[in-house]
Amino acid sequence: MSLVESVEDLPLLSRTPDAWAERALREPLALLNDHAFLEKKAAANALDLLNRWPEPTPPDVWTTTLASVAHDEAAHLNSVVRLLTRRGGRLERNHRNTYATALRGLVRTGRGNEELVDRLLISALIEARSCERFLALARCTAASDPELSRFYDRLGASELGHYRVFLVLAGHVLPDDAVQARWRELLEAEARILAEQPPGPRMHSGA
Repeated sequence: MSLVESVEDLPLLSRTPDAWAERALREPLALLNDHAFLEKKAAANALDLLNRWPEPTPPDVWTTTLASVAHDEAAHLNSVVRLLTRRGGRLERNHRNTYATALRGLVRTGRGNEELVDRLLISALIEARSCERFLALARCTAASDPELSRFYDRLGASELGHYRVFLVLAGHVLPDDAVQARWRELLEAEARILAEQPPGPRMHSGA
């Protein structure tokens, strides 16, 4: 199965038009700066989850999986920052991501394994949406900026794998019916939250 076919099978309840990518790419350095912070947050999130394995999941399975995700995200951060610097930009000190903040506000904090499942499912959602958007950016830069197109295409493939990993881990925490019910709720919330975002050179801006 090709990557594109797999991405089309993502369960996201809204789709990003190429017009979003065309608009975001009007400010490529701002877009790369936002992207760098997303990779930084993703690496930190994986490391934070690493020590929270649920019983009876073997800790070696849980920790090695999340350590691998954290390693990938840190490598992505390095790649984005190098590309940003080479193209004349710099990583800014302050950053806000209202999309991710709104999603994380849905976590059922203080509720044990329900909280953990929410964090895993929200991580899966962010990875799935990032995958979709990276590939939109890859399509829109294929003719004008082949380097950037290859860069986004490669990261899109990686995010697709991470999305699947977080879903698998959630299945280690609660029964499948509970995970699927919560997943449907969060998919609906994600589509609504994304639609509320203003446009701009951000990975999770409004379309």
